[in-house]
Amino acid sequence: MSANPINLTTIFTLQRPRVKPPAFQSPALLSHLFFILREAIVIGMALNCGIVGLPNVGKSTIFSALSAAPAEAANYPFCTINPNTGIANVPDSRLDTLSAIFKPERSVPAAVEFVDIAGLVKGASKGEGMGNQFLAHIRETGVIAHVVRCFENSDIIHVNNRVDPESDIETINVELALADIETLLKRRERAERAFKTQGASEKKAAEAVLAALSKIEAVLENGAPARSAGLADEELTAVYDCHFITLKPQIYVCNTDEAGAKAAAAGRPDPLVQAVRRRAEAENSEAVAICGKFEAELAGIVDADEKKAFLEELGLKEPGLASMVQACYRLLGLATFFTAGKDECRAWTIRAGDSAPRAAGAIHSDFEKGFIKAEVYGFDDIVKYGSEAKIKEAGKYRLEGREYIVRDGDVMFFKFNV
Repeated sequence: MSANPINLTTIFTLQRPRVKPPAFQSPALLSHLFFILREAIVIGMALNCGIVGLPNVGKSTIFSALSAAPAEAANYPFCTINPNTGIANVPDSRLDTLSAIFKPERSVPAAVEFVDIAGLVKGASKGEGMGNQFLAHIRETGVIAHVVRCFENSDIIHVNNRVDPESDIETINVELALADIETLLKRRERAERAFKTQGASEKKAAEAVLAALSKIEAVLENGAPARSAGLADEELTAVYDCHFITLKPQIYVCNTDEAGAKAAAAGRPDPLVQAVRRRAEAENSEAVAICGKFEAELAGIVDADEKKAFLEELGLKEPGLASMVQACYRLLGLATFFTAGKDECRAWTIRAGDSAPRAAGAIHSDFEKGFIKAEVYGFDDIVKYGSEAKIKEAGKYRLEGREYIVRDGDVMFFKFNV
């Protein structure tokens, strides 16, 4: 937050027209679509991460490095209008270990969906820079990755003609908060009308909505995100239909140059990166530092030894994007279980807290419908004992039923009947 809080209510003036959400169009998403749709319907939170920021901060370059879907990257504002959607693998050393033990024909990592959303500008909440459409795209994501420019380069235009990460963050956060205030005012009007005209049960529900909205309004007016209001679960449920943008989890992605990436890897981040990290700490959020240009070049290298040497030039053990993907995966509330064998070792994505039948449904809907039981052991068990036979000898191989809550890192085999 800035030293002098901005009262957003006093500068909020314009209503925004409704925008139809875009349909999924990429064939690459079809294999992932069942899981996404099921979770979106049942849990109500999109299982993807929206990449946002001002124009020309490197969003599309980072997106291109993240996924196989090449985003349009150009040195002018709004080169991305319709959001690009891609699937990025989630780096997980546990899958590498399982593959080394079982030596399968193929190894398949978990994945998370990323959406490259066009650059927002000051006035986006009033429709500036196609802001209405872009804000609608953000509402459809589960987590926000806010890319902040942390490098100087006179050849790349900055929309404000200066590199100032704190100011850039303020611009984006204010616009998102303004959009939420518009949503809040409309929802409060409906709740107040229901409180005055409906029956006892509807009045009680409206009262809960109004109480939660009051808490959110207090923080939004001071330029803080709705997630800082500290809402209880029942309050979050009451205002779920508002789809507040600033209620979504957020991480900051510092897009720096190669020198900045080297400094961050060595534990000596430059002042621009430090400014973003201070902001993230104040918001109880996370910040990761990467060099988007370097990551995009790295993504194009196929040879493992060449890739390792390229990483070592910057003093990195793994791509900087790995920490970004893992952070988004955590913020989405996701967990991983594994299936392992000679044919395939695979990491499967589920919600943290999912039961065994729901985990089975991540593989195929028939597995969930006809679930009988699951054979389970922990990843640490296979590392310790070296084989499933030894795990069984040690009494660590378990049979679990419908009520079992899957743990992150479980290795599972499902029995079902349909």
